[in-house]
Amino acid sequence: MGKFPKAEIEQAVRHYTDVVEGCSASGDWRPFADLFTEDVVYIEHHYGVFHGREAVRDWIVAVMAPFPHMRFPSDWIAYDEDNDAVVFGIRNQLDHPTDPNGEPFWFPNWTRLVYAGNGLFSSEEDIYNPNRDAPRVVGAWLQAGGRLATEHIMAPKP
Repeated sequence: MGKFPKAEIEQAVRHYTDVVEGCSASGDWRPFADLFTEDVVYIEHHYGVFHGREAVRDWIVAVMAPFPHMRFPSDWIAYDEDNDAVVFGIRNQLDHPTDPNGEPFWFPNWTRLVYAGNGLFSSEEDIYNPNRDAPRVVGAWLQAGGRLATEHIMAPKP
């Protein structure tokens, strides 16, 4: 059994989801970093490992700049109560740019969060394959009329 009750972790996940949805709606991703402890370790397989809340803030603002309104709807969630962790399947999703009823453009992502108490997470790991999926999905979105908010796209880790 973990240190925290499942109900507390579920509440933190709801808050996490609300903050992510708010960031997507506003295009301001700075509040995302406030979901984490000061000493968070954020493992992002495409961009590297980030240590600390401010490193996460700098990264998320830069990586989301071309796509500030990308959404991340969840398809499923699983709780690992022994480790105060949660894993969920999400979609990195760009809504259709010209047809509000059109099919969105998306690719899958799995995220693992470790809860640290006080509504904060001490770890996040994102597992996906942007080298395979992003060019196809973003390319189709651009062909459908999507526009980047900035031409600067953050380079992956070497």
